[in-house]
Amino acid sequence: MDPSSLTAIDVHTHVEQDGHGCFALDQELLDASEKYFRAGQDRTPTVTAIAEHYRARKMAAVVFTVDAPAATGHPALSSEEIADAAAEHADVLIPFGSVDPHAGKAAVLRARRLVGEHGVRGFKFHPSLQAFEPHDVRYYPLYEAIAELGVPALFHTGQTGIGAGLPGGHGIKLRYSNPMLLDDVAADFPDLTVILAHPSVPWQDEAISVATHKANVYIDLSGWSPKYFPPQLVRAANTLLKRKVLFGSDFPVITPDRWLADFAELEIKDEVRPLILKDNAIEVLGLS
Repeated sequence: MDPSSLTAIDVHTHVEQDGHGCFALDQELLDASEKYFRAGQDRTPTVTAIAEHYRARKMAAVVFTVDAPAATGHPALSSEEIADAAAEHADVLIPFGSVDPHAGKAAVLRARRLVGEHGVRGFKFHPSLQAFEPHDVRYYPLYEAIAELGVPALFHTGQTGIGAGLPGGHGIKLRYSNPMLLDDVAADFPDLTVILAHPSVPWQDEAISVATHKANVYIDLSGWSPKYFPPQLVRAANTLLKRKVLFGSDFPVITPDRWLADFAELEIKDEVRPLILKDNAIEVLGLS
């Protein structure tokens, strides 16, 4: 991958379907998510479809699934297959892996294999969907391994569209995605790069505080149209956090076209825009 040839790097895209006709979520959750985001486009793109979408725009994309069978009872897509498929599109795709934290030692061993044998460049966690408190020391061996592997860990934070509007939110608990729980992780693993995914509403101030205080913590801007960003996030992105915020769309529920069109109208300084759209990601992902 040649970053100089890219217009932007989207650090947050979801693989929702594999080549075997399997989906990342059950149909009820897929339907609820589509309704929440008012997603009119294909809700379940494959790795190849994502590559074609971003190649046409001269962008790169970080691709991943969320491995959550212990909490959801739904079979996960294979991070190994996603990484291997992404390798066929290495000009535009950057694979992240996902492991179920509840798997214990097996998750640690799998994380090492994903990096060593499949070229994974980071890991995605969704505490609410995976039903775990990320600051619980039971998961520390997994973070220790990821830190040793030298790749970032990206955590969903804040509200989630998954389960939104369903009775009991489909059993999904929002409190697991409070970014303050990741302050413990960042403090106890200073060599681990932590990315807080999304504007962390209703905990936006907490996320800004953690990212300001911890040198190893970043924020991606996915999951929201920029025109709805909390004003304090925009101020922080323009100033204290200008080298710590990253472009992410949350494709396919939000397309990069929609996100970038709204971002163009946001009051972001000219010198900060390229940092958010590409330069910060180059640094965090080790692409320089």
